[in-house]
Amino acid sequence: MFSGIEKRIGEKLSKRKLTIGIAESCTGGLISHRMTSVPGCSDYYEGSVISYSNEVKMRILGVKESVLRDFGAVSSECALEMAEGARGSLGTDIGLSVTGIAGPGGATPDKPVGLVYIALASVEGTSCSKFNFDGDRNEIKKRSSDAALKILHEYLLQ
Repeated sequence: MFSGIEKRIGEKLSKRKLTIGIAESCTGGLISHRMTSVPGCSDYYEGSVISYSNEVKMRILGVKESVLRDFGAVSSECALEMAEGARGSLGTDIGLSVTGIAGPGGATPDKPVGLVYIALASVEGTSCSKFNFDGDRNEIKKRSSDAALKILHEYLLQ
């Protein structure tokens, strides 16, 4: 599972003295597991919220009920608020979030299995990327965690 990107991210976070908090839904803690596989991660990794339910998204991460009602939990709007909520509730420099449909159920015509939104919040602002991954549940979770870590790494290279 450990690919090396986690170590490079940790080195960049440590060097820049930045902290990160993560909000995960469809990945169920996989990103956090990968981040905490790096020795010394307590220097920059503050924690995570695995927010599978809308209630946790609202109560812990501050996602607005109107966002969930109007756009759904699998939306860029929700991912953006999850990333901002992770940053705020965990008191970190960076918030990273992922929400999507890992399948095999839960899909709709507008939101197919494999639809994933990944957002990153920092002092510079918040951005979100949309993905459509193929594969079974575990492959979608892995691809989602890979994409999230790549987004984080690219941000840290700026």
